Amino acid sequence: MSYPKDLLSSRAIVRPGKFALIPPEGLVNNVIPGFENCQVSILTSPKIGASFAHYLVTMEKGGNVAGFGEEGVESFVYCIKGDVEAGTEDEKYQLTTGGYLYCPPDKKMFLQNKGDQSTQLVLYKQKFVPLDGTKKPWTVAGNVNEMEERLYEDMHNVTILDLLPTDLAFDMNMHILTFDPPGSHPFVETHVQEHGAYLLSGEGIYNLDNEWIPVKKNDYIWFGPFVPQAVYAVGKEKLSYVYSKDCNRDVVL
Repeated sequence: MSYPKDLLSSRAIVRPGKFALIPPEGLVNNVIPGFENCQVSILTSPKIGASFAHYLVTMEKGGNVAGFGEEGVESFVYCIKGDVEAGTEDEKYQLTTGGYLYCPPDKKMFLQNKGDQSTQLVLYKQKFVPLDGTKKPWTVAGNVNEMEERLYEDMHNVTILDLLPTDLAFDMNMHILTFDPPGSHPFVETHVQEHGAYLLSGEGIYNLDNEWIPVKKNDYIWFGPFVPQAVYAVGKEKLSYVYSKDCNRDVVL
């Protein structure tokens, strides 16, 4: 860091309870117990109206996260780039770029960077909503580079990956949505589900609560419930983002 070279400005847009666009330039480092040799930025939390928490984590050499999550809380990690050992107390997985791990609410997540290079991760947690009469969710690990994309809404230039099983045992999913310019959503969505999205590549013009806003790689977007949303991909590179979604549960009154 140093003295500013121009007038202070930001692309960040925050509408508590509705949506937020968080660009990387304004992120700050948070000190969180259990995170060692890590730079941690909290991207969203219940303070803004979200029902979950999202983090951007850079693990330096020797970085360690000891027991992420709390009782009744499920967690998820996606490896943006690098190499990290991830797991629970009794299961270990080596995640490389595109790798991910989901830990059910009865298991805490452990992360360790044993390599010489830093590793960048997106980390997520939310309270689990159990469903009577169904089996409990289980640990899931994988790598998107080993998965086959499917067309999104039968559009040839938009694809989606489902990172978790489409099973009622799970009350959430993680997806990667990818648009070949000038791909777009088929319509402006308005729904009860929340999303937290980290942009992995490309550029776009996003409709957030009927404001058309430029977005690009490394931006983070939180979408509140019932906020109109859709995107057009622009530029030369594919627009791709990994995002969360609550699902498989009825409304609680």
